[in-house]
Amino acid sequence: MLISKRRGMAAATALAAATLAVASCGSGSGSSEPTSSGPVTIRVQTFGGGSNFGYKNAITKWNAEHKDIQIKEEHLTDQFEQQYWPQMIQWLTSGTGAGDVVGIDEGGMGLAKAHPEWWADLKEHGLESRKADFPAWKWENGVTADGKLFGLGTDIGGMSLCYRKDLFEKAGLPTDRDEVGALWPTWDDFLKVGQQFQAKVKDSKWADGTNTLYQVVLYQEAAKNGNVTYFDQQNNLIVDKNAAVRTAFDFAQKLTEQGLTAKLRNFTDEWAAGIQKGSFATLGCPSWMLGAVSDNAGEDGKGKWDVASVPGGGGNWGGSWLAVPKQSKHPKEAAMVADYLTQAQTEASIFTDFGNMPSNVKAQQDPAVQSAKNEFFNDAPIGEIFAKSAASLQPVFLGVKHAQVKSAIESVVQGMDDGSVAYDKAWQQLVDDAVKAAG
Repeated sequence: MLISKRRGMAAATALAAATLAVASCGSGSGSSEPTSSGPVTIRVQTFGGGSNFGYKNAITKWNAEHKDIQIKEEHLTDQFEQQYWPQMIQWLTSGTGAGDVVGIDEGGMGLAKAHPEWWADLKEHGLESRKADFPAWKWENGVTADGKLFGLGTDIGGMSLCYRKDLFEKAGLPTDRDEVGALWPTWDDFLKVGQQFQAKVKDSKWADGTNTLYQVVLYQEAAKNGNVTYFDQQNNLIVDKNAAVRTAFDFAQKLTEQGLTAKLRNFTDEWAAGIQKGSFATLGCPSWMLGAVSDNAGEDGKGKWDVASVPGGGGNWGGSWLAVPKQSKHPKEAAMVADYLTQAQTEASIFTDFGNMPSNVKAQQDPAVQSAKNEFFNDAPIGEIFAKSAASLQPVFLGVKHAQVKSAIESVVQGMDDGSVAYDKAWQQLVDDAVKAAG
């Protein structure tokens, strides 16, 4: 849901949380109990747009092969920071409501690590043996300070730009993905090409909005500034001191000041409709975004979208983990499911089916992953594009309150775009709101 007045965000979040709570109660507020004749049902709670975690085919396969343990996915919302994570925190704190396995975005992992009391220890179910399957940083982010293994890595971001070939052709721009990538070696070049596009195309905008591209620039710049964004390694808020944040903000401001955006906030209904209708020509696309684009565009969008390199050459945005809440009544079976969903074969099939780049290093090395093409995106060589970025990926430190601060900052960045925040006051409001969100 898009809230144009910033004071409405807290109310909107509370409303969303209440809605999710009702949905949870409808499916049982705790883990499903087995009957004397029925299987154990493991509830897997996820978030995200489009195919989100890409578990549809993997769950179908498991359920066909395991009659004693059935997986039920509960996709709660597209919005992690605004809806999913606040509600999940409430459930974890109260000890009831969370699923048997829950997805956690990178932005929530700092807080998750700080609360070992929320989680089952996966070491007790033999999953410490999985350590070699993941990059060191991905594994360590799923371990609490006291050594409890609570999370296993699902995907990583990688980076690309998705673009509409038909709109590029309409603007007289190249449509071949290599030629498109060559148009914008820098972000200034990206803006210049956007101006050329906008001069020729009046009924569509160059970019979806400010937020997806702001994120891409932020993570690229973080790699140049100590691999941090809103917090330093000691969890001190550094929004006003980190050049990465200011650079990303300045780019977003130029993008909207030049009239290049469709003024859409990602993962809203309006944004999804914009993808389908061709309201914009480009958006920032980490690997998991491909599923959101293809699902929202539908069959009519097939062949109209393609994937090109990003200005500045790469970066990382996103990636998640699976954890088993301590409140689960079936921790052993839940651990089995989390183990299955993060195995190399499963993560490889999710990538080839939906585009989520595996964090499992064995899956990354799978020939099927490295040679994968995406039919929807004109057979784009997504394995080649994202496997290369995965190999050079630099993890970015995210603080305990990252999700809360990110939500506040993105509301200001979006506010510049929709006119609710004045350009000359936006930076100070961003800093002030970040301080409030950090508590």
